[in-house]
Amino acid sequence: MIQMLFLNSFSENKMKEEFAQFKKLLLSLRERLVGKVDSMQGEALKRSRQDASGDLSNVPIHMADVGTDNYERDLMIELIQSGEESVRNIDTALEKIEEGTFGVCESCGKKINKERLKAVPYAKLCIDCQREEETDNV
Repeated sequence: MIQMLFLNSFSENKMKEEFAQFKKLLLSLRERLVGKVDSMQGEALKRSRQDASGDLSNVPIHMADVGTDNYERDLMIELIQSGEESVRNIDTALEKIEEGTFGVCESCGKKINKERLKAVPYAKLCIDCQREEETDNV
């Protein structure tokens, strides 16, 4: 009985240690992403202001240039949205750390492999459920 309590205490301490490491990793990743998203939003806003002000110094003359500008704007919007979604996923992972449910697959309830969490620390699904979801979405 005492041995079982010791093992539970040991594994609980180890789990808290791992959660602390993942929390640090997630906070660092969040900080970088927020900086990149803010930078992209600033650039997009700057371009929008130039367009709205009637500043014609950067207006492309050739249709191909217009197409390139539109493509770049659309890409910037997609990157901003993707970054914002990643920040939300990181926030969810940080909440799960506080709740003690971090690293549990939202689909099957099994533990998510530690190597997967190191690669994608905000993963919501284990690799098998992620594959299944991607296959279903194709």
